[in-house]
Amino acid sequence: MLSVTVIEEAYNRIKGYLHRTPILYSTFLNHLLGSNIFFKAEALQKVGSFKVRGALNTLLALNEQGDLPKQVVAFSSGNHAQAVAWAAKILDIESTIYMSPNSSLLKRQATKSYGANVMVASSRIEAEERAKEYTDKNAYFIHPSNNDYIIAGAGTACFEALQDIPTNIDAIFAPCGGGGLLSGTYLAVQKLAPGVNVYGAEPIEANDASKSLKLGNIIKFQDEPSTIADGARTLAVSDKTFEYLKNLSGIYEITEPEIIYWTCWLMHLLKVMCEPTSALSMAAAVHWLKTQKPGKNLLVILSGGNIDHYTFNNLWKQNYLDILPNLDIDQIINKDAL
Repeated sequence: MLSVTVIEEAYNRIKGYLHRTPILYSTFLNHLLGSNIFFKAEALQKVGSFKVRGALNTLLALNEQGDLPKQVVAFSSGNHAQAVAWAAKILDIESTIYMSPNSSLLKRQATKSYGANVMVASSRIEAEERAKEYTDKNAYFIHPSNNDYIIAGAGTACFEALQDIPTNIDAIFAPCGGGGLLSGTYLAVQKLAPGVNVYGAEPIEANDASKSLKLGNIIKFQDEPSTIADGARTLAVSDKTFEYLKNLSGIYEITEPEIIYWTCWLMHLLKVMCEPTSALSMAAAVHWLKTQKPGKNLLVILSGGNIDHYTFNNLWKQNYLDILPNLDIDQIINKDAL
């Protein structure tokens, strides 16, 4: 694993280009749940997600070393695609992105707007394979999680949050797709708040990380998981991130109704766009709070806010705002969904 010093190095490298995203909170939600929840709002970051932190850190680090490539290649369902394309544009280099067929049109268009050459593959597996093959054309391959610079960059979100929150934190929650955000978060905690528990969250329909940790080795799905949380439709965690995930305090598996419920409520309470993958963190936090005494201080990392109209409309087919948040909300909405 990396030294904890890489987090601060990454922060100093990228801070002049990116937003220091705010910490948000809801007095109403804190009252309902009996604890203090601080949200790191990465939806307000450049390109609308934390992913840009790792992509930019990668290219700036290569540039420092005199190894900046003439072009980069990546594969992604959306947020990593936009991040790599944006970072490449900042460094004035070409980018080619292979996207899965289930990636939203909105994310494809956004990626193109940053100057990337976007190719839509027939499957997520093919997108990854074609991206790797493209490296033979002298393009630098930026993996969405299996890259030390990506992990360090992702960790700067938690690094900022721990400095900006005016109290000690009891636990931190972040979503798990490929594991880059969680890995970087773990490193940031070792740097600024060693001993604080870090928890991950993934859809129960895309629970490759949980299964891998239980088995002790990485398992890989053959097909893209079916979940509304598109940022967590990864086939597997990466070799590098798996080593960090082993050190987490746990990973919660979240149902689709819970994801939808908390996506709607977070948008309502915080008045920011929240993509379903972000809601995984909040759902996990509530599961944890059920086992704790009141008055805890939590950091919930909201990974992004890129959501298309189709997903947005599907979220609101049921009016979950009629059901107030409480510590047993998972049982209530999962029962209603049966």
